[in-house]
Amino acid sequence: MSQIPSKQEILDWISENPTQTGKRDIARAFGIKGAARIDLKRLLKELEADGHLAKRGKTYRDADKLPPVAVLRVDDPDADGDLYASPMEWAGEGAAPRALLVMKSADPALEPGERILARMTEVQGEPYGYEARLIRRIGTNPIRILGIYRVGAEGGRIVPIDKGANKEWRVDPGAEEGAKDGELVEAQQSGPKSRMGLPRARIVARLGDPTAPKAVSLIAIHQHGIPDAFPDDVIEDADSQKPAGLNGRDDLRHLPLFTIDPSDARDHDDAVYAHADDNPKNPGGHVIWVAIADVAHYVTPGSALDHEARRRGNSTYFPDRVVPMLPDRLSGDLCSLHEGVPRACIAVRIVLDAQGKKISHRFVRGLMKSHASLNYAEVQAAQDGQPNEKCVPLMDDVIAPLYAAYETTKLARASRQPLDLDLPERKIILDDDGKVASVAVAERFDAHRLIEEFMILANVAAAEELTRLRRPLLFRVHEEPSPEKLEALREVAQASGFTLAKGQVLQTRHLNHLLAQAEDSEFDELINMSTLRSMSQAYYFPENFGHFGLALQSYAHFTSPIRRYSDLIVHRALISGHGWGDDGLSPEDIEQLEATAQHISETERRSMEAERDTTDRYLAAFLAERVGHEFTGRVSGVARFGLFIRLDETGADGLVPISSLGDEYFRHDKDEQVLVGERSGLVIRLGHRVTVRLAEAVPTTGGLALELLEIEGRKMPKPRGRKTGSSSPRKPTAAKRKSAKLKKKVKRSRK
Repeated sequence: MSQIPSKQEILDWISENPTQTGKRDIARAFGIKGAARIDLKRLLKELEADGHLAKRGKTYRDADKLPPVAVLRVDDPDADGDLYASPMEWAGEGAAPRALLVMKSADPALEPGERILARMTEVQGEPYGYEARLIRRIGTNPIRILGIYRVGAEGGRIVPIDKGANKEWRVDPGAEEGAKDGELVEAQQSGPKSRMGLPRARIVARLGDPTAPKAVSLIAIHQHGIPDAFPDDVIEDADSQKPAGLNGRDDLRHLPLFTIDPSDARDHDDAVYAHADDNPKNPGGHVIWVAIADVAHYVTPGSALDHEARRRGNSTYFPDRVVPMLPDRLSGDLCSLHEGVPRACIAVRIVLDAQGKKISHRFVRGLMKSHASLNYAEVQAAQDGQPNEKCVPLMDDVIAPLYAAYETTKLARASRQPLDLDLPERKIILDDDGKVASVAVAERFDAHRLIEEFMILANVAAAEELTRLRRPLLFRVHEEPSPEKLEALREVAQASGFTLAKGQVLQTRHLNHLLAQAEDSEFDELINMSTLRSMSQAYYFPENFGHFGLALQSYAHFTSPIRRYSDLIVHRALISGHGWGDDGLSPEDIEQLEATAQHISETERRSMEAERDTTDRYLAAFLAERVGHEFTGRVSGVARFGLFIRLDETGADGLVPISSLGDEYFRHDKDEQVLVGERSGLVIRLGHRVTVRLAEAVPTTGGLALELLEIEGRKMPKPRGRKTGSSSPRKPTAAKRKSAKLKKKVKRSRK
């Protein structure tokens, strides 16, 4: 519709679409563009002035109806005991409508007069106008507690497992939900906060034995709210899928594509193949094929699978399990590029010149067959001259050309200079019982780097292709460090004797120069860690702001649609852009693109936090039997309350409380990131080498408490009869003088 709608048409739309009532929603519904938006704005203001509409923020609603989510005041129960509520805001004519509160068994008891936030559903033929379902009490957000339940004389208590939690919770009789002593439970705050006594909680889920090895990841899953059970309709949707055929696809089964993954890979969603370019106009060039599982064929817009995949956002990986984005029927079967099995894919053919720069690309929707499923170690061994039986027949035509193409990408990478961090990845090895057997530094081969470079090339090609086609997509955005973080990095670099360029537009090559200065020095790991911490967090967004870390102008995730919803969106955009079928981007996909970007950026951070917490707990369990042992490490953080130490052997982080540092007051200098001893003048800064004793390891929280024994080879003085945890007399004035003297000394040394 191109003409401006009537006022009645606008009111009818808002009434029928209560969740799409922003001015932009209304304009889109009636096809209003450009200058016509001014007339729409005028009509909306007139409807508001006449009392037909009520404006809230940037949305409009029927003044005689409640919004989908409303603030209510709880009324007194009626003679039958039913609980009702009234809206706090009402702009309609006549009396405000009542809402029946439909409570779940897990909802807290509500008192008359309380204000709540509720989800509203309009009903017909009832003495009340709405049904309301509790979201939360106003002014409160029910706290979730994960902890160990302990039976008491009257009810019980919950000991939280969170590192920062220092209080227990009381469970009244009747709120235990059958929990047994020592069980891991999930609970919610069940009463108002009180200054007297323990806060009250009500158990909502029993999670089993917390000492079981595999409870570690289970704790993280529940603590971070990661969905780990697929609804029945999602499983039904997945189970009904059939393998894709050749109809409408390019036949790529003749290409010797193969997969390279970790030896314990749970899925195989990318395959590669490379050969020398036979085009005489491209001497020394190479052709690379990257084929990715065609997840979009099975997970179609608006389906049960699609809604659940978007809700999860991504797969989450733990040492003992994976919480997948898609059910196993897809992630482990139909969308996994198993050896010798025809599989649907979206592939890109990339042509590189002799310097490794991409000169062209072409996308196809095809059917492939993996010629081999290999792991990184065996591929690298083959390239190094020790091929196993599986690799021998692949050497000349598959593996060797792959590495030849990789050598040219190294030239392009050196020219582009993406951020070149060197941070060893420690891998937790579990035994058959799920206990930590060892913590090892994961080996990195050229085979790893080869696949990384090819995946980056494919991701760049996807972003550029969709930009060329003028199709909406989700970019992977990584902005440059903030001035504050950059200045903090510069302080660390200068304190370590290095320099970081100042007064010019920051480029990754400047940071690489800093990393090169620190290479093989005692500050190598510190500078790498500090550089990583200075980086902004990458995120997804419909607009392109570039990828700073990779030094790329345009980048999108395309290569892992089994485990990332962002990649599925990019696949759908390619399908729409090339007219490959009706399973491309839907109007709803496009409309929700920014909301999807924000949501999956949040689910990605959620998974990262859960994975990090799980690693901390596993490391604490591994070290629990070595309490009292001495370890070497390095100061990785300086805070007002103590020092963070990263242990050399395991990479675990532990805390040295400031109260354990001796009999003197230590002043925290935030700018210089140091602790300064009031009496001794001892300066403790980032990167200092230390020897510590493990004082405590708590597997349920992942916390490690350490005692500082030596710093830079100098033994720490023992406390003289002071109780652990007591505070030293504070002398802030003297401490400030010492800190100022230190700053002058540092500044002089930098000149």
